[in-house]
Amino acid sequence: MVRTEIQLFLMNAPGELGRLASLFSEADVNIDALTIQDASDYVKELFKARGKSLKRIAPAASYGSMQKDSAAYALIRMLVSDTDRAIDLLSAKGYIFDIMPVIALTIDNRPGMLAELARKFGEEGININYVYGSALPGETGALFVFSPEDIDLAARIFREEGDEQPG
Repeated sequence: MVRTEIQLFLMNAPGELGRLASLFSEADVNIDALTIQDASDYVKELFKARGKSLKRIAPAASYGSMQKDSAAYALIRMLVSDTDRAIDLLSAKGYIFDIMPVIALTIDNRPGMLAELARKFGEEGININYVYGSALPGETGALFVFSPEDIDLAARIFREEGDEQPG
């Protein structure tokens, strides 16, 4: 249920994702879940959130420079089969990355399951920072990854309710 997500910045250029995937493949590390977004969107949201809390990551004058530089990168969030091995590989190759705990749930692939989970987070007062997931049509299960503001509370709720595999 609680897994370690790798967040990494990758050059936004042809072939970069293929090189990353090959690096993991050659080391027998499977990518279980993946989402990619333009890093400039991430920087905008990060700056906006930090500005509200008055904890700026950089002075306003350098924000434009950060945004311009970040357009050359993509932000990848992923779960892998062997996080320790993946971290070693990324470190050895000089990738810029971070790790964070997330809630990964295998749920029934049916209408309403995401609504049930989102409602449960809401009823407990837990905001979801982001979510990604996927299912194959006709398959019975789906994997969804949640980044809640309060990981400890979310983990406890799903563990207490026996919802490691909800539905």
